[in-house]
Amino acid sequence: MQILIPFYSLYGHVYALARAIAQGVEKAGATPKLMFVQETFTPEILAKMGAPEPELRGAHLPAPTPDDLVDSGGIIFGCPTRFGGMPAQMRAFLDRTGGIWTKQALAGKVGGSFVSTNTRHGGQEMTHFAFHTFMLHHGMLVAGAGFSYPGLFDHTAVNGGSPYGAGTIARDNAVMPTDEELGLARLQGETIAGIALKLAS
Repeated sequence: MQILIPFYSLYGHVYALARAIAQGVEKAGATPKLMFVQETFTPEILAKMGAPEPELRGAHLPAPTPDDLVDSGGIIFGCPTRFGGMPAQMRAFLDRTGGIWTKQALAGKVGGSFVSTNTRHGGQEMTHFAFHTFMLHHGMLVAGAGFSYPGLFDHTAVNGGSPYGAGTIARDNAVMPTDEELGLARLQGETIAGIALKLAS
């Protein structure tokens, strides 16, 4: 079974989480497919924003279409936040799914989300909720990470992530995801893929 991981990443943090999600999907016995949501910034703007090379943020990967969502056994969306919500790139992609929504072509599929913020209170949970709203309108089954990952109880360090899904705190792009953040992402990928496999059996 294929689990689709459509994501957008500007500086590479979400791409790092996406790769960890994919590892968890493989551990569950499913096949991950990473796809990069279509960029809307021009190369000139990306350069001014200090975005790394495409390979470092996943932009070398193919862009998903609504049909790719339909063809998957489960979907785990990922993106950074923009002022407490999704970036325009992800929103534009989701807004293209009206055709499959009218057919309820995603109904019954399991899905989840993973996110990044620059600060501790930058809107991770709000961005998860935005994805949840989208998935519920499509009739999908929403799965989070729960509190089964011990790192969520670790108060000795500042980490992203929540029971709603994996997350990372970029801290002005100074650090990539921590081991704890990547661990939660792996668990989430394994959990959602496991649910998808059970639903298909």
